[in-house]
Amino acid sequence: MSIKVSSLTKIYGTQKAVDNISFELKKGEIVGFLGPNGAGKSTTMKMITGYIPPTNGTAEVCGFDILKDPMEVRKRVGYLPEANPLYFDMYVREYLGFTAGIHGLGKSAKDRIEEMIGLTGLGKEAHKKIGTLSKGYKQRVGLAQAMLHNPEVLILDEPTSGLDPNQIAEIRELILKIGKEKTVLLSTHIMQEVQAMCSRVMIISSGKLVADDAIESLKQVNSRGGLIVTFETEVKDASLKQLNNASGIEKLGANQWRLISEKPEELRKEVMQWALNNDINISALQVDKQSLEEVFRTLTK
Repeated sequence: MSIKVSSLTKIYGTQKAVDNISFELKKGEIVGFLGPNGAGKSTTMKMITGYIPPTNGTAEVCGFDILKDPMEVRKRVGYLPEANPLYFDMYVREYLGFTAGIHGLGKSAKDRIEEMIGLTGLGKEAHKKIGTLSKGYKQRVGLAQAMLHNPEVLILDEPTSGLDPNQIAEIRELILKIGKEKTVLLSTHIMQEVQAMCSRVMIISSGKLVADDAIESLKQVNSRGGLIVTFETEVKDASLKQLNNASGIEKLGANQWRLISEKPEELRKEVMQWALNNDINISALQVDKQSLEEVFRTLTK
């Protein structure tokens, strides 16, 4: 496993910021880490990177324990904190050179710096002081430093914060490309990003891990219990009330209905037969799943 978290806990005074959570991430996974503000996302990420120590439990990165082998962990992790601390008086290349020195890249540093500048789209800004850059370009500098030493694991806390739509698309493509060879754990509040990039989602609420599954599985498990049916012609609600397996009906559009049921599969068969018997064409029929945003709200409210 690239990341293995075991009963990780962080307590500040009387508050449990992270409460006994466990999970594992494999190489090649891009996992979204979601939760409300103050839920414990950043604290968890900081513990995995060795930035702060846990109160109880531990974590391993590429087989190295964060408490027993902290330097080995740091060699294998690229970390972009939410605050993205940078030296504003340094030039972009100067800062990346400084970071390369910390990682001991030696003779390969110059080529690697230029590669990261190209990869993150910093070419036109590389001669400028970091303090003069826009927030979006500062974020790119943070991404470049996180990837500079070619780590096996990337931990990104709000990686697209402050970027415009074009920049978000570029960084999204970059993360997808990186994720094929590395393990990526990223937090974000933008659900579209999660659905576009992540193969799996973990949701934390009040320090507890309340969900850990593939996105479609989460939607399925948290489905409303029923079907969304779209007919090619107008259908009266009185006709739909004939369906034995529909405990409720709700009109969504001109020819679209939500049919509520505790037995959606039985209802699906019944609707198909009912439409055939009444010579009515169905243009779309699907399980009434919650959106990822609705799942998030359900599990964290």
